[in-house]
Amino acid sequence: MTFDMNDVAPQQSGDLIPDGTFAKVTMSIRKGGTDGMSEVDRGLLKPSNQPGSDVLSVDAEFTVAEGPHARRKFWQNFTVQGGKLDEQGQSIGWKISKSQFRAMIDSALGLNPEDMSEAAKAKRMLRGLADLDGITFVAKTQIEPSRNPSYKDANKLDHVVLPTAPEWRRVMAGEPVAAQPSNKSRPATAPAQPATPAWGQSQPAATPAAPAWSSSSAQPASEPTDPKSASGAQPSGGPAWLNP
Repeated sequence: MTFDMNDVAPQQSGDLIPDGTFAKVTMSIRKGGTDGMSEVDRGLLKPSNQPGSDVLSVDAEFTVAEGPHARRKFWQNFTVQGGKLDEQGQSIGWKISKSQFRAMIDSALGLNPEDMSEAAKAKRMLRGLADLDGITFVAKTQIEPSRNPSYKDANKLDHVVLPTAPEWRRVMAGEPVAAQPSNKSRPATAPAQPATPAWGQSQPAATPAAPAWSSSSAQPASEPTDPKSASGAQPSGGPAWLNP
């Protein structure tokens, strides 16, 4: 038996995506084994590994869809339940995540965030958070400095780029967009501890790559919404970005 390695993609550099890079990315959700609130979210959520924490989150993998950093990946958790509460007893983390998820939908479908027509609202309806698996949108990435010297700095989502931003149109048109670094300073580190032998240091667990699927192309925010969906509810087969 032989193994043909000619059709394997070349090894990627371990360098991070430059801070402030704008790119089209696809989000895949890695199931964490805990059920969410919806039927389609069975086994979707990931529990916190911190003792005593009640946080449940969406474990997301982002893959750059095209451009000079195509196929590069980064990872991020989005709180869905638990954690710190606001004055009304609601999860602060979930409120932040929900705002980011809505922005992803608007970016993916070319919806103006101020568009509250019935057609636009129908496209923002989800059967569950699992519907966000495979969504492709425009993002600005950042480099988050590590607080632990044992771990490397990592790429994270700086923010979702909305169709009202000039960078959104340029990325969607395949035009180059100059990076806009966030200029975050490295957090202060704890006092140096005695060196630990290499074999005694724990290493981050390798994260398996989940396949990312492409979505239908978004329409510019200035274009009218498809009149066929103006009064209809969200298709039962899934979200708008999976039903062109």
